[in-house]
Parts: sequence; C-alpha cells; structure tokens
Amino acid sequence: MSFQTIVAFAGPALCILLALAISFRRGQSLARRCFAAGMVLLGAETAFAAASLEAGTAQNVRFWQTLTLLAKSLLPGVWLCFSLTYSRGNYRDFLRNWRFAIIAAFVLPLSLFAGFHRELLEVVPQEDPDRWWVNFGGAAKVLNGVFLVGAVLVVTNLERTFRAAVGTMQWRIKFLLLGLAVIFGARIYTRTQALLFSGHQLGLMDLELGALLIGCVLITIGYFRTGFGEVDVYPSRAVLQTSFTILLAGGYLFLVGVLAQFVARRGESGNFQLQAFLILLALALLAVFLLSDRVRQSSSHFISRHFKRPQHDFREVWTLYTRSVSTLSDPAGICSASARLLSSTFNALSVSVWLIDDHQEQLVVEASTAEAGDDRPVTAVTLPIASSAMVVADPRPFDLEKAAEEWAAALRLVTQGQFRESGNRICVPLVARDRWLGAIVLADRVSARPYTAEELDLLQCLGDQIATSLLQATLTAEILVSKELDAFRTMSAFFVHDLKNVASTLSLMLQNLPVHFDKPEFRQDALRGIGKTVARMNELISRLAALRQKLQVNAAPLDLKSVVEEALENTVIRRGVELTKELEPVPELLGDKEQLQSVVTNLLVNAGDASSDGGHVKVQTGHRGGWATIAVIDDGCGMTPTFLRDSLFRPFQSTKTNGLGVGMFQSKQIIEAHGGMIQVESAVGSGTTFTVMLPLRHSS
Repeated sequence: MSFQTIVAFAGPALCILLALAISFRRGQSLARRCFAAGMVLLGAETAFAAASLEAGTAQNVRFWQTLTLLAKSLLPGVWLCFSLTYSRGNYRDFLRNWRFAIIAAFVLPLSLFAGFHRELLEVVPQEDPDRWWVNFGGAAKVLNGVFLVGAVLVVTNLERTFRAAVGTMQWRIKFLLLGLAVIFGARIYTRTQALLFSGHQLGLMDLELGALLIGCVLITIGYFRTGFGEVDVYPSRAVLQTSFTILLAGGYLFLVGVLAQFVARRGESGNFQLQAFLILLALALLAVFLLSDRVRQSSSHFISRHFKRPQHDFREVWTLYTRSVSTLSDPAGICSASARLLSSTFNALSVSVWLIDDHQEQLVVEASTAEAGDDRPVTAVTLPIASSAMVVADPRPFDLEKAAEEWAAALRLVTQGQFRESGNRICVPLVARDRWLGAIVLADRVSARPYTAEELDLLQCLGDQIATSLLQATLTAEILVSKELDAFRTMSAFFVHDLKNVASTLSLMLQNLPVHFDKPEFRQDALRGIGKTVARMNELISRLAALRQKLQVNAAPLDLKSVVEEALENTVIRRGVELTKELEPVPELLGDKEQLQSVVTNLLVNAGDASSDGGHVKVQTGHRGGWATIAVIDDGCGMTPTFLRDSLFRPFQSTKTNGLGVGMFQSKQIIEAHGGMIQVESAVGSGTTFTVMLPLRHSS
C-alpha cells in the first residue's frame, strides 16, 4: 500500500473519530446527530475513493467510484439539515421552510442511483493510474449538479449562521464552520471540473482528500476549544441576496466557465486544473482577508495614521444605530441591539450591558455577546449608596482596570475576558437627564488594541444615545401603566356607582320584606324592582363584553333607508319628544345591517334623552358626493366644545347620570370599520346634529 493511500485512509479515520466524539457527548441535539451522520458519510466517500486508487483494474475502479458517487450524492441532504439547525435558536422555522429542498436532496439522488446505477460511469485506463479517466453518463452529471447546488447551499447557510453571531459567539463556532467550508469548497471545485469535462481523472481525488484532512484538523481544533459548543443565533429568513458565498460561488463558476471555453478553443487542457485551482485559491484568500477582524482593524488604523482619515465613519455608525437601536421600544431589545452594534463597531468580542435594578439597588446583566441563550450566567453587582451621584457627575467612559470605585471593582470581577491577551476593559456609564441607568462593558478586543481618544469620544456619544433610548422606553412604559390604571379607575367608578344603586334598591327591599311581605302590592313592586335590577346588570355586562370582543363587520348589500326604518320601529324614545322622519332613497351599499341598526338606535336614544319635554328629534337619510348619509338632529341641551373634543368618543365618558359612556365609542368604531365617519355639530342650549357618512361603492 502506497504512502498516498495511507494518507487517503487517514481522512476517513479522522471523520469516524470526530463522529464518535460527538455521539458520546451529553445533550444530543438534531444538529449533533446530523454532524455525526455527515462525518460518517464523508469518511465512507473518502474511503471508497482511496480504495479506487488501489483497485488496479478498470472494473474494480468503476465499482469503487460508483460507491463514491453514491456516498457523495447523500452528503447534501445530511449537511443541509446540519447547516439549518446548527447554532440556530429558530431552527424549526428553517426546517419547515426548507422541507421540500431537504426531501429533494435525498429522494432525487437515490432515485437516479436506483434507476441508472449500471450506466453512471465508465473508466478509461491510462499508463499513469492517477490519469485514469472516469467518464460520466447523463445520470452521473445530474448527480454532480445536485451535489454542486447542495454544497453551495450548505456553505451559504453556514455563512449566514456565522454572520448572525457576534463577539465570542463567532469565536466559539468559527473553526467548525471554517473546516466545513474548506471541505465543501474543495468539492465545489472538483464537481465543477467533473461537470465541465463530463468526468475527471482519479488524481483529482487528491484535492478532496487534502481538503478533508485540513477540514478535520480545523474541526478538531474547534472541538478542543469549545467541545462542539452551540450558540443560539437567529438569522434572517430573507432571500439570500447578500450572501458572500453566493457571490463567491457565482464568480468562481463564471470564471471557470470562461476559462473552459478558452481552453477548449486552444486545446491546452493540461494546465486547466492548475489555472482553475489558482483562481479558487485567490478567491478563497480574498474571502479570508475580507472576513478577518484583524485585517479590517489593521487597515483602518493604517489609513487613519497615514492618510488622516477617522478610524470610524461616524455617518455609517449613526445610520446603523438608527436602524438597529432607535426604532426599538423595549429595554431588552435596546440592550441586545446595542451590544451587537458596539461589538461590531469596536471589534470587541465580549460586550455586556448592565441595567440598574432600582428595587434591589443592583446592576443586573441584561444582554451580552459573550454568552447566548440559557448558558448566560445571571450575575448582579451591588451598588453603594453614593455611587449614583459619582457616576452622574462624571459619565465619561473609563478604563475598568484602573477604576477604584467599589461598584467598578465588583463589575471587574464578573466581566472577565475569555482570552489571555484581550486588552483593557472599557466601561461606558449610561446616564440620561442626571439619572444613572446602567453601564456597558467592552472586553476581549481583537488584537488587544487600546482605545484611542477618538474612539472614547464615539463611545461616549453612543452611550448617551443608548441611555436616552432606555430612558424613553422606561418612561413610555410608565405612561402606559399610568393610562391603564386611569382607565381601570374610571371603569371602577362607573361600576361602583351602578352597583351602589343596585345594592341600595335591594337593601331597601330586604328591609321592607318582613313587614310588607303579606301585601300583594308590595310583592308586585318587589318583583318589578328585582326585574329592573337584573336588566340593568345584564345591560352593564353586555356592554362591557362588547368592549372585550374584536369588532367584526359582516358586509352585505343593503338598503340604508330600510335599515333606518327598521331601527325606528324597534326604538322607543322618551315620552314628550316628537319624532320626525325625512327618509330619502339611498343607492345600495355594503354594510353590516345589525351593526348599523345599533348605531342608529344609539343616536336616537341619545337624542331623545338630551331633549326636554316638547322637544323635537329629526332623522334624515340621503346621499351626496359618493357618500350615503344618516342625520339625527335634536334641539336638546347640546354639548360643550371641550366635551366634544376630549370626551365624546372616549369610553366611560357620558353626560347622562346613568350612562355608561360606551355607546358613542362603539358607534364610532362601527362606522370607521365600514370606511365611514361621524360628524358632530353641537352648541350648548341649541341642540346637536350627528351625521353618519358611509361610502356608497364599498365598505370594508
């Protein structure tokens, strides 16, 4: 057995060892099971390829290459599942959205292999075994195309996971993802070769073997660093239009296609593999440089030092802040977005945001890029009494290593960096309107580079803005709670008023019951009183229940004049009030008959209650300018401009002694749900005119 073959079998051995190491760890997850299965498949594929190098005859080479193609065709499905589940807190959503692609990645290769396994490939012997040619049939070309697309999707999903992580979360998963990128990147190259030339030389397998060894070494390094630790990130489910992998693979395939045409015309295929490999290598190195935190930071410092350019583009930083932080309204979201923004802006892998718990007088960690999910330790720092005044007096960022304050020393103990050489930790106090809200600690900076005066100024600016956003969120929450309490008090006042009346009536009845029970007149009055009490309680319950339910409009064609006439027949207004009707025909419109009748009934009852004895109430229907109209006019007491502006359409606001104050609120909701509006004209002592306007053509 040659040295080349021994090296070739070392790759499968590493794959099996990694699969076993992951399988025997505690806390098995779907991602770990997929990883173990994927490594076993990679090991089997490589072992079959290594066996074909020592096969000796064309028939044996064809047998082992067929098994290699079978194992290779199963790789995209398993690794696609892994790439969708590894370190993703919302992996179930991704599996649901990608379920058809996953099924196709298994069903299509197995179907092709089952139907055309005898016609997949042919082997053409050569003098040099490495130059033996494996010629692909039509089904094999399809299998290679499926693998190529699957490999690109796998690397793309791994890239999205890496880009969604920040700080030490990237550090924990970096080597595993980089190792898989090397393995699949090499296979993208070899499958491209196979598709372009409808086959490949056996020697091309050496590239896959070398990539597997390098990838396994990187994965092993990641395993010993973090023990295959996972984090919980939540990548966007948007279209992959910003994926670097898509751009890289597309550019590579384009260049290889152009080069293939050139080589085909020149007839110089011997150097094509070397040229294409150099293109792939150059693109890969470019990707490494573009994604390197150290390279980006060094170039920024070089440009700033030699060309007098600021290290940070303040407009870009402010735009990122506006998009990611200023639009949030909850403190937890603001803290999480702020930690991510500061981590990416200043290349600090560990950024933690601490907020003050006023009840316990402690600093409590609210967000951090150092840990994720349930693994994040819950820690707190007790604050001395005088610390708040000291921080408010000097809210500038400071070096946490040199701080002498008691709370800073305690904070220093619970924000230890995860690297030996991580530079000094910087603490940014969060102060807004002379109120201390918390602090941000930046640690584990890339290259342990010290912060410049320019960066400290930018940190103070961002800290002030973050503190302002947190204060606004806190005050907004307090205002909402205050409004909820006010609404509860108002509703309670109405309930107490009605319940007192009910209780007073029942109490008086109970007092007279022993004395006058034998009198038939008393029993009749008692029954009437109980009936009115029950009716009043049912009315209160039904109106309040209507407020809880979501308004639903069942629109259907209707005649508005008929709706108003039916409402007039079923409505009784107080005695002594004259009712006048001026009902003109109205074109057909869409609306909810019962809801509109309730609005008309409410307006009629209110108009009658507002009118004195001998008063007049007029009801009109008509249409003008594409609107159907209902007008209810009375000459009653009227309403003040203040009540019209501030109270008329608000719940629990009423001018009537026994009114609950929900009728006009519900009426306005119903009309607006129909796409209409209510107009009100009123003057104290002169009466009120309510005009309901509904669109003629449609009502939503």
